[in-house]
Amino acid sequence: MTTVRLGTGIGWRPEIADAVEAMPGIDWVEVVAENVCPGHLPASLLRLRERGATVVPHGVSLGLGGAERPDGRRLTALAERAAALGSPLVTEHIAFVRAGGPLTASPGIEAGHLLPVPRTRDALDVLCENVRIAQDALPVPLAVENIAALFSWPGEEMTEGQFLYELADRTGVRLLIDVANLHTNHVNRGEDPAEALAALPLEAVAYVHVAGGFERDGVWHDSHAHPVPRPVLDILTDLASRVSPPGVLLERDEDFPPTAELERELDAIRGAVEAGDRVRGDAAPERVREPAAAGPVAGATRERLALAQTAVLSSLVAGTPVPEGFDRTRMRVQARALAAKRADVVAKVAPELPEILGDGYRPAFLAYAQTRPMTGGYRHDAMAFVEHLLRPGRLDDPRTRRALREWHRDRSGPRPRSHRSTTRLARATRRALLRR
Repeated sequence: MTTVRLGTGIGWRPEIADAVEAMPGIDWVEVVAENVCPGHLPASLLRLRERGATVVPHGVSLGLGGAERPDGRRLTALAERAAALGSPLVTEHIAFVRAGGPLTASPGIEAGHLLPVPRTRDALDVLCENVRIAQDALPVPLAVENIAALFSWPGEEMTEGQFLYELADRTGVRLLIDVANLHTNHVNRGEDPAEALAALPLEAVAYVHVAGGFERDGVWHDSHAHPVPRPVLDILTDLASRVSPPGVLLERDEDFPPTAELERELDAIRGAVEAGDRVRGDAAPERVREPAAAGPVAGATRERLALAQTAVLSSLVAGTPVPEGFDRTRMRVQARALAAKRADVVAKVAPELPEILGDGYRPAFLAYAQTRPMTGGYRHDAMAFVEHLLRPGRLDDPRTRRALREWHRDRSGPRPRSHRSTTRLARATRRALLRR
């Protein structure tokens, strides 16, 4: 497989679109696949493409590490985005994002976030087959990313490096190595990033992610909203001392700093790669072997993984007991993080709700999320939250109840009363002001 040389890039987000276009030395950008529509690409992305910048779609919802086979509709959507953007490859995560369903004869539930798969033979067999299914459905090569984790699975049979090596060796898939996630796993799980890098098939690296985070109470949170710390840059230098990374990308998802600060971070990333280049010898890494033929994964294997993942996810989002062997403190941290992210994203997809509920929005949503898992995406989650609040005895203020009922009626009917989100937001804002 030919390696695509990408260079230095940055994650494209609407909030920094103008800044990214004006930045010098940006060779490529990465866009969250689920946030773009193939028939209505943002003008900024089109201009970047016209001037020769590569655009790579990065999926977050496929759930290749889940027990179920990849959803055909999600694969088709990812393929359409790759075609529309003229991308040389697409990327996803080694993670599970939903559980339950037919394999467990239980309702399906969603995490709304990327969760780690157990490094076991069962999980590896399922992941390899899911990756092959995805590779067959996509028009361009696939690369998969190691994720950050707040907790570990008990009884794991491989290190991260061994797990990733076997995955690449058995499927021929490329690897997207996130050095910030290696740092996260070093702090949270005691895993040595140098040992992980030493075990990787470095010839399979497609590109590298770099991002910031913060530490609280001994737990590292991969926030993508803070500056890149020195330890992450040091891991990048270590990687670059072993292999020349085809591409390196800065991720930033929120709390965007001034453009000059982003440019300084990109300069620091280039400097970290150059420091590794000076150390690296000229020996070429070993060539990836052709993936071996493999038979289908036994149904019992998928069922075992499904039961384990459903028990974990239920404890995180539905208040069921934490499975034996897991660190209960870390699981509580993860549960709070998932609920907080749900609250934040619902506030973005339904901005009228914080306007209607005011300061009461967040505590009300967090209380709702404690025992009510997400089952159908964030927009469906917003509707379910409002339906919960409209039940008898939930709200004392009749004006708030009327505003929420109107909001719900506007979205649950055959078509919205107004197709203009600004009109709906103005209504909600006016109601909030009148309440005050």
